[in-house]
Amino acid sequence: MARVVVDVPLAHLDRPFDYVVPDDLVGEVRIGCRVRVRFAGQLADGFVVGLADRSEHTGKLTPLAKLVSSEPVLTPDVAALARAVADRWAGTLTDVLRLAVPPRRAAAEKRPPAPRPAPPPPPDPAGFARYADGPALLAAVAEGRPARAVWTALPGEDWPARLAELCQAALCGGRGALVVVPDGRDLDRVATAVEARLPAGSSVVLRADAAPDTRYQRFLDAARGSARVVLGVRSAALAPVAGLGLVVVWDDGDDLHAEPRAPYPHARDLLVHRAHLSGCAAVVAGTARSAEAALLVESGWAHGLAADRTALRAAAPRVQALGDDAELARDPAARTARLPSLAHRVARQALADGAPVLVQVPRAGYAPGLSCDRCRAPARCAVCGGPLGIAPRPGPGGARVPACRWCARPAATFCCPHCSGTKLRASVVGATRTAEELGRAFPGAAVRVSGRGSGVLASVPAGPALVVATPGAEPVAEGGYGAALLLDSWALLGRADLRAGEETLRRWLNAATLVRPAAAGGQVVVAADAAHPVVQALVRWDPAGLAVRELADRRALGFPPVTRIAALSASAAALAEFLDALRLPDGADVLGPVPEPPRPGQEDERERYLVRVPRAEGLALARALAEVQGVRSAKKAHEHVRVQLDPLDLV
Repeated sequence: MARVVVDVPLAHLDRPFDYVVPDDLVGEVRIGCRVRVRFAGQLADGFVVGLADRSEHTGKLTPLAKLVSSEPVLTPDVAALARAVADRWAGTLTDVLRLAVPPRRAAAEKRPPAPRPAPPPPPDPAGFARYADGPALLAAVAEGRPARAVWTALPGEDWPARLAELCQAALCGGRGALVVVPDGRDLDRVATAVEARLPAGSSVVLRADAAPDTRYQRFLDAARGSARVVLGVRSAALAPVAGLGLVVVWDDGDDLHAEPRAPYPHARDLLVHRAHLSGCAAVVAGTARSAEAALLVESGWAHGLAADRTALRAAAPRVQALGDDAELARDPAARTARLPSLAHRVARQALADGAPVLVQVPRAGYAPGLSCDRCRAPARCAVCGGPLGIAPRPGPGGARVPACRWCARPAATFCCPHCSGTKLRASVVGATRTAEELGRAFPGAAVRVSGRGSGVLASVPAGPALVVATPGAEPVAEGGYGAALLLDSWALLGRADLRAGEETLRRWLNAATLVRPAAAGGQVVVAADAAHPVVQALVRWDPAGLAVRELADRRALGFPPVTRIAALSASAAALAEFLDALRLPDGADVLGPVPEPPRPGQEDERERYLVRVPRAEGLALARALAEVQGVRSAKKAHEHVRVQLDPLDLV
């Protein structure tokens, strides 16, 4: 008898089913292999998750229809993890397995397994010597102890090399490692560092843009145990790793770690849960620190790993903010100018010294936001109500005509519905417009743009140049940047977002860490009020302090991560029916409803509720939500209610 998880997207059927193994398949059907079964009169795919001599089912069992492949692609530990993820995030097991196991490629399965390379020697602990407990962390990983750390990297740290050393420590102790980073650029850097330190064939890179056959072959190398170090983005958090001894997530505050597909797990939380289930070491690393990471340290689950202030001062650039008395006396307009005289002086000095200058701008495009020149009301499309903006010129001399960012209709004429004004002004300036302005302000200097639309640069050569980049698209400069200008701080700090302060500091630190140390002339200018707590944390380079403050504020207000929140989205009628059937745990409260922001092409009006419970009741809330989803699925409810636990965006 084989116990099979059938790929059926129905919540009330979220359980394995028993099937008879035909005599001709006995010995070939193994746990984790793919099969096809007859379910509700149709053939469906499935995974074998168990084999037994008898079944608890009293009726007649249906035999397996086909053995698709005897390759055990679903390992027992990944199957157990997938079940735990589905239960924690109120999803179904089949949804999680779609994220965990890529589609089959028969040609890859026919290739023989690659031999397992010999383990490497222990890593040199000198790289972690600047951190008080860094060498001890490497030793614990090499010995297979379940060490847990929240590592805050120093400015200018060669963090890909440090992550490679952690993987080397796990591998030299005969264990595997799993590293998850936000995007492809970070993945390329880590892969290069790992390949330079580990024997050939020890690691595989799982990336979404790889060819299907290549990606499946790398998945098989990990599942077969040929490669025991797996590198990837968020989908790799569920990858099979033989003898897992270490999980690492880099820059856990990046929203790219949040899975956009059901059941919407976050890579950091998933890896922390995986480390708990498997008893392996875990490292949550980054230049900044999130409130969730601060909670891990506060609870005692992980230890904070950071350098002392002496090492920090030696590695950090000089950070200056607007608003101090000396600067206001020199430039009274410093508070309101987009590029004040301080930023001009710092940029000119760096260019004169032959170093590149990084300019971080929060928005891409030319003028992505427009408003009425008279009353400053946001300019909207007369047809669909979408926001108006100006895209970059399609070619030299091309005209810039305002157009709707939703329906793309041009707005050659404009009449404000509030004051009847006919002129527009840029309320938001994008990276392309900023590059034009800087090109005029610094004639003779090369200007490069890195970001969406213009292309993301991986690196820039040494030499005087202005590099305008959006957050997350900052290229690495050879020898480091001479200066960094952080503009339009209001666009980041003024967002109506629970994580606005934390996210702003993360973006600023990720840019500032690319700048040379102060001893080498590196300077950072942030166009923001020096009295703001986030700006103060940047000036002091104190991400841990801001994370502790954020955590305390959220505890006082009852927001994540000290609580767990479920977002329910659907029509008003469907939500009312859902909430009537929901059995909430003790201490739960329901917030809402509020209208859900419309999406382009969406006609139906939707509402959103937030259900909040203490963190200890999070699993009970997930079970209650899954129970209602199962009942609605069995009754064939006409409308699906979108359930997302721990959403990043609460607005």
